Amino acid sequence: MSFPHLGASTYESEENCAHMAFTVLQDYLENGNIKNSVNYPACSMERSAETNRMCIANKNIPNMVGQITSTLADNSINIAEMLNKHKDGFAYNIIDTDNMVPDEVVKKIQAIDGIIRVRRVPDKDI
Repeated sequence: MSFPHLGASTYESEENCAHMAFTVLQDYLENGNIKNSVNYPACSMERSAETNRMCIANKNIPNMVGQITSTLADNSINIAEMLNKHKDGFAYNIIDTDNMVPDEVVKKIQAIDGIIRVRRVPDKDI
């Protein structure tokens, strides 16, 4: 007689899974960091209180980073720090800027062919 393995169905295991899901989602919402994603790469960058954060998901095609950074530069927005990673056909960018990126610049970036989503990540104090 055989029994199925139910080790992952213990109360402790369920609690640990729920806690992990909460912390991963919270880190994404507060910081834009991605962990344990099926479609996107693990992508994490520490935040500085002096910068503003924007996260961009896009197709993994040539010249995406160039178009994004050129749009920011053309609008006098300085990049303080940037992380770009890709997985399969998708890429994810975390960009910290010295200035808040205005709505009109966000719209210009969203209009770039291949951009999937642009999100400004609010300060934790908001």
